[in-house]
Amino acid sequence: MTQLCLLLLLALGPAAIPRARGACPVPADLKQADGTRTCAKLYDKSDPYYENCCKGAELALQPGADLPYLPSDWANTASSLVVGQRCELTVWSLPGKAGKTRKFSAGSYPRLEEYRKGILGDWSNAISGVYCK
Repeated sequence: MTQLCLLLLLALGPAAIPRARGACPVPADLKQADGTRTCAKLYDKSDPYYENCCKGAELALQPGADLPYLPSDWANTASSLVVGQRCELTVWSLPGKAGKTRKFSAGSYPRLEEYRKGILGDWSNAISGVYCK
């Protein structure tokens, strides 16, 4: 019986271990207390260890949110994000929807350092404008 449990645990891998995906919420869980959907959440903390990502201050974006200029305390601050189901988040590297752009589909993105922005840059601490649909 013990060998069967060990084999099952190895086969299921991270799915069988709680929080193995890190601290980021599942896209289906992006809802407010009253049950309305949240399109995306930006977080100001990330870490080389996934379980420490999606922490710190958060900025919740409702469906249809169009912010060509992020609030001053959020410009170039986001280092991880989660996009809700049936949503798409478009980000820009410069204020006023200028500069480099990227679209993030539904999912968790715990380390924006892993997503390239051109040849030498990445998207961590580089988001200045957003549109969520």
